[in-house]
Amino acid sequence: MASKYDGLARIIIQNVGGRDNIISLTHCITRLRFKLKDESKANTDILKATDGVVTVMQAGGQYQVVIGNHVPDVYAVVCEHAHITGSAPASEEGASDMSAGAKVIDFISGVFQPSLGALAGAGIIKGVLALWVFIAGQMGMDATTNGAYQLWYAVGDGFFYFLPFVLAFNAAKKLNMNQFSALGIAASLLYPSMVNITSNEVMGTVFAGTAFSMDYYSTFFGIPVIMPPSGYGSSVVPIILALLVASPFEKWLKKVIPDTIKVFFVPVFLFVVMVPLTYLVIGPVSAVLCSILQLFFGALFGLPVVGGLVAGVLIGALWQVLVIFGLHWSLVPLAIINMSTQGFDQILSTSFAASFAQTAVVFAVYLKTTDKKLKSLALPAVISGICGVTEPAIYGISLPKKKPFIISCIAAAIGGGIIGLTSVKTYTMGGLGIFGFFNMIDASTGNVSSVIWGAVGVIVAMAVAFALTYMTYKDNEPSAAPAKKATAGGNEVRKVMSPMKGNVKALSEVEDEAFSSGALGQGLAIEPTEGRLYAPCDGVIETFFPTGHAIGMSAEGGVELLIHVGMDTVKLNGDGFTPKAKQGDHVKKGDLLLEFDIAKIKAAGYSVVSPVIVTNTDDFADVIPNDAAAVNAGDEIITIL
Repeated sequence: MASKYDGLARIIIQNVGGRDNIISLTHCITRLRFKLKDESKANTDILKATDGVVTVMQAGGQYQVVIGNHVPDVYAVVCEHAHITGSAPASEEGASDMSAGAKVIDFISGVFQPSLGALAGAGIIKGVLALWVFIAGQMGMDATTNGAYQLWYAVGDGFFYFLPFVLAFNAAKKLNMNQFSALGIAASLLYPSMVNITSNEVMGTVFAGTAFSMDYYSTFFGIPVIMPPSGYGSSVVPIILALLVASPFEKWLKKVIPDTIKVFFVPVFLFVVMVPLTYLVIGPVSAVLCSILQLFFGALFGLPVVGGLVAGVLIGALWQVLVIFGLHWSLVPLAIINMSTQGFDQILSTSFAASFAQTAVVFAVYLKTTDKKLKSLALPAVISGICGVTEPAIYGISLPKKKPFIISCIAAAIGGGIIGLTSVKTYTMGGLGIFGFFNMIDASTGNVSSVIWGAVGVIVAMAVAFALTYMTYKDNEPSAAPAKKATAGGNEVRKVMSPMKGNVKALSEVEDEAFSSGALGQGLAIEPTEGRLYAPCDGVIETFFPTGHAIGMSAEGGVELLIHVGMDTVKLNGDGFTPKAKQGDHVKKGDLLLEFDIAKIKAAGYSVVSPVIVTNTDDFADVIPNDAAAVNAGDEIITIL
């Protein structure tokens, strides 16, 4: 089925180096996250200039194409056209080129990102239920006995309790391990009789007298079976470490066990070895590692008077920088660990004001700017930011403008300092943005002090961000972007001349649905009778594809044009195309830009019908194609109002 993102998907696939250059693809809330065999094959400048792409980032071993809130739709179309299955690797070739740190970040994000939506959804339900308990308690009622509460709490809390299952499924996929075998190991950690083992009489203690002291209630051939006091429900590290060990073991088993019995005996030996190993070694090691991390952050937040303040300022200031590079995922597992062992977390609490600071900055820009295109970007970014998704605001507005982004970091540091100083706690991983306040309600006691102080931190951060931006922002500030495109404005009539000689066709007659549907913009098509392409107007060549088959121009008055010579001619890899200009050139109407061999293109089996479209059609009242049957180069073909 045709999608309005077909054209964008094709452009993205082509400019990340083609299908063969893609190892794997995942997405988060706003980004397509590619793992590429060779990032040097990607045309980053072309992607950045593509309508529908906010920007491109290269971090953590990933090639990240920032799309916006509709990224799931674009992701589905990219997967369809590239014939890939999302995060399932197409090949492991090239993966070893990543640094150790990049591999860690890539693995962590790959484990958590696929389930982020469900994780947030369950958290929102849990947060709303906590609010229900608080309100009911103020009226002398107990909401926890209500049947509706119990049913909704079963999913709100249940998703987190069975988190090892979720992480096992995602991690196994990332590690190229059998996902059902991974679920079997996770099931052993949550099996009721093992969960309830802590109700038995204590048989002994390991690491007695230290911060890592742990009791055990059973033995495995005389070796203590150690179970954390809170069990493995909602745990993060144990199952991940277990699968990091299990994955290579499974691969080895597949090599040594005969094919005729492999399907049964690989899981048998895997379970027989890995389940005891997880309980006897990996689980206790995980508990020690978690304890060390908790001791570190506990010591930081526990510094007299200034501990929470220092942590809050540091995390608040750096949070958006971490988001840019995708490194914020490194803190998420720590927060989940804290919630499962302590019942609350303070690490991510200090980052809470950052999204609101960013939103306030963009709202100030929206009110101050006279740039219509910037306004059209800013308002959706504000709405998105209120809901906690700030990538459109960061990449589309504040980061290119530099100063607004710096202001947002300063304001986030102030808000984070207040939140850290007042020990604001988060009790569940739930919604982002304004929905995040629900996460700060302590359902067990009905305490809402964290909500109050969290709101204070947010309000102060927003006030500082808004005031500083409103006082300092100017439309003529330098941009970090490589080039500033002209914006549409005014009511004058604009004319586009024909770039070539040939027969005119309606855009609907073009074989490619991305063009014929109008998804890429309105215009017409020309079947050329002469292999020369001229500039249709005065302007700048914003994009000249290396293969020579397509040219993107920005013209005076804010008109953005795309001229695409033939259909699927990118597959010719430039054969038959001779560019006479280059990307970045300022050209005059009638300048020769390209020569192409019509006979060679047809002989290769490709159509020479060439769309000429206005890619920013939505910026104008109307785009009216000429109804002439044939045109010469330089004839008027499109009128823009």
